[in-house]
Amino acid sequence: MTNSLSAGKFRALRRLSDAQGRFKMMAADQRPPIIKAIDQKLGAGSASYERVGGVKRALVQALAPQSTAVLIDPDYGYSLAFDALPANPGLLLTLENFAFEESAGGRKTYAMKDWGVDKIKRAGAEGVKLLLWYRPDCSADVREHQHRLVREVGAACKAYDLAFLLELLVFPFAGASDHTTDYIEHKDKRPELVLQSVRDFASPEYGVDIYKLESPLAANHLPDPSGTGPEVAEAQAWFDEMGKLIDKPWVMLSAGAGMEEFRRVLHYAFKAGASGFLAGRAIWWKAFQEHYPDLAAMEAALASEGAGYLAEINRMTDAMARPWTESPVFAAGPILDGAGQTFPSRYPAFA
Repeated sequence: MTNSLSAGKFRALRRLSDAQGRFKMMAADQRPPIIKAIDQKLGAGSASYERVGGVKRALVQALAPQSTAVLIDPDYGYSLAFDALPANPGLLLTLENFAFEESAGGRKTYAMKDWGVDKIKRAGAEGVKLLLWYRPDCSADVREHQHRLVREVGAACKAYDLAFLLELLVFPFAGASDHTTDYIEHKDKRPELVLQSVRDFASPEYGVDIYKLESPLAANHLPDPSGTGPEVAEAQAWFDEMGKLIDKPWVMLSAGAGMEEFRRVLHYAFKAGASGFLAGRAIWWKAFQEHYPDLAAMEAALASEGAGYLAEINRMTDAMARPWTESPVFAAGPILDGAGQTFPSRYPAFA
């Protein structure tokens, strides 16, 4: 365990969080869910670059001002929303190709073609987000590939001094009765698989700065945390155990959960030490699903209900989340790598 941070990573974490060190980050990098929904509404093949990007621009315009950071993809989102991004939120750019390679042994993740950490640095982002489909009982070949990818991205983020945000998602094997390639929560997931996945990437060797984690229990099955029954204590115990596995900051993803379900997820997670959230569809899916392709109506719903919900979970984050500076690894306070009069010579240049 070390509480030291390089200059670039320290600034990135500061830029991605609020003044108190809490993450209130909005995700607009979803591609398959938006593409699929547009095709369903307007007909197969209707999800053009302009239509998908137009949705993302509307999300950024409505929700970025209340967010400490925005996550967006470089292929559909960034080019059509770059000038809608306010100066204040930090910027995370997506690295992975949403089309993964699936076999009986699991899923292999790849970076987008002609895209990498070096280009994300040049684009001015504070951090790199990598979604890794993973389960600890995958085949040896898949496991080796996924671990190697995370190590490579971690090393590149270290070289370019960017924050590395790793998102872990358990999935159903091909051939399973509940198999789907959609980016949705696996409704029959086993919490021990979620926890072991976190455990498998907890080592400093992977260079992760922020973990983006899913609920260990299906969000729509979480009991009301204000209750007092044994099921509440059991649910909290799973979140508590997950929080003990890593000493770095961690945030919650929504994976398409509804607004009330995600409130419950955040309540349990914050009690377990989470430092905020990086969420998308829990905030904006209802407005998109109910009103698209009427962009004016969608934008009005985003400005009212979507922004209102974001403000609500922001207040919840203020009240309950642990600042990233108080994560176990930074218990004594962050220390700057190479600090001192010799910093100019000790701080490494790009290779």
